[in-house]
Amino acid sequence: MSPEVRTHVNMKPYRAALAVPGLRSLLLLAVLARIPLTATGVTLTFYVVLDLDRGYGAAGLVGAAVTVGAAIGGPLLGRLVDRRGLRPVLVLTAIAEAVFWTTAPSLSYPLLLPAAFVAGSLALPIFSVVRQSIAAMVPEDRRRPAYALDSMSVELSFMIGPALAVALVTAISARTTLYLVGTGIVAAGIGLWLLNPPIRGASEPTGLRRRVPRREWLTPRLLAVLAVSTAATLVLGGTDVAVVAVLRASGEVGWTGAVLSIWAVASLAGGFAYGAVHRSLSPLALTAALGLCTIPIGLGGAHWWLLCLALIPAGALCAPTIAAASDAVSRLAPPEVRGEAMGLHGSAVTVGIAIGAPLAGAVIDASAPLWGFVVTGALGTLVTLVVLPIELRRRRNAVTAALAPPVEADVTPATR
Repeated sequence: MSPEVRTHVNMKPYRAALAVPGLRSLLLLAVLARIPLTATGVTLTFYVVLDLDRGYGAAGLVGAAVTVGAAIGGPLLGRLVDRRGLRPVLVLTAIAEAVFWTTAPSLSYPLLLPAAFVAGSLALPIFSVVRQSIAAMVPEDRRRPAYALDSMSVELSFMIGPALAVALVTAISARTTLYLVGTGIVAAGIGLWLLNPPIRGASEPTGLRRRVPRREWLTPRLLAVLAVSTAATLVLGGTDVAVVAVLRASGEVGWTGAVLSIWAVASLAGGFAYGAVHRSLSPLALTAALGLCTIPIGLGGAHWWLLCLALIPAGALCAPTIAAASDAVSRLAPPEVRGEAMGLHGSAVTVGIAIGAPLAGAVIDASAPLWGFVVTGALGTLVTLVVLPIELRRRRNAVTAALAPPVEADVTPATR
């Protein structure tokens, strides 16, 4: 097969997905809207350390307050989207964001902590809304490349947002950067309000308000997907910290940006390949592979270029794992509760990152940098083994149902 033909075959799923009306606009807005959101952590850290003259531990507490708030508020906002529609939630969260980011520079540290928690619980739900809208507008057979594109857009946002925040803090000030980040988030909310992407499919009545009990949709299989989502981002959060620790220990901390960029590029390449394949991959299998490929990264050597090479296999699994989990949640959740389910998925992702970074840091402080990779990778793999029986039971039931003979209608005349 010629290279031209192979390129055409690989691009076909993406062309089919991007042909869906409205998807291009949604993905473009998603990239731009997520940039200020990905800059919030770095900006708040610099503000607490530089302007409030506190330590990094105090800055970490502010970040933790935002994270805990987001983990609690995500499913609640998703449920509100399901019941009241998208625009009222966007108005509520955009106002909350505007209030927080305009008042934060004038708050003392004791007031900033609870304000950060409230802001996190009412954070603009860009991540979950975009994934919910993809499920609503894209047919199931084209969702894999659509979610792969979404996952790659997240990588782009994380490549741009934190770096841009650092540049702004360096060039201007942390206090001014707070205002700029807040303005960007509010602008993202306005843009999403104007675009108003669908949250229900065309075949699903927009006025549908049927209440679906949680026991009907929060099944063991969906819980398993949420668990591996947490495990995957735990591995990613731990890897982020461990990379910095390894480079610092070897005296090559100046190469941190280059190493993390290679990691992100590998993730983009993996996400592209995942969207181009014609067969669904289990998020459980991808998370297990991610964990296993992360364990030996610290053995790659002390040189930055060896660390880059060791990161590539795990990096290539990052975007596919997140995309596969998002796709699985969209298929398992009924349309009536898709917003709440996506909110739960967002909380699972947030909790994983929040646990992974400090866990890796504690392990590194107690031992050596390479153990940051080992412990977080092993823990991610362990979670997949714990939920593996759920997946095996599902497949066994599917095979049994496929082999069962069809039930024939009873045509025997009834006797009197």
